[in-house]
Amino acid sequence: MSVRHTWVVDEGGTTTSWFDVRLTFADGARVDALAVLSGQDVRVEDVRAEPPLSLDDLAVLAEWLEDPLFEACVPASVRAVPAATRRARPAWPGGREGRRLVAREYRAARDEGGDPVLAVMRATGHSRRKSLRLIGQARDDGFLAPRRARR
Repeated sequence: MSVRHTWVVDEGGTTTSWFDVRLTFADGARVDALAVLSGQDVRVEDVRAEPPLSLDDLAVLAEWLEDPLFEACVPASVRAVPAATRRARPAWPGGREGRRLVAREYRAARDEGGDPVLAVMRATGHSRRKSLRLIGQARDDGFLAPRRARR
């Protein structure tokens, strides 16, 4: 496994970094990926594999890349934080207050032209299915307008 910092672009106070990642397996197979760190987001822009990845291998690619990219992208001072805390779901109140906050995130994203469900997912740390359930509960409590008019 190797991660090489390829280049950095500083523009308007935002820094974007590119990393070449190479995984080599014992059987001679290899995966090359191009990862981009922009702000606090890491994205994989390109993946090449020899032999080609199966769907199952593609599904676990993120797990293969996670630790090496974390080591390369995150400063050593932040890296000292235990691994369990960096995966922890953000604190989110339950009940009526939580649904009120879900509605606020949903409306803010919609007003900015973004994906409101994705905004709720980011804010709560929950999956798409759970976030849709929370949005539905916020609608039921009257914090959001009904999705469809009842006949």
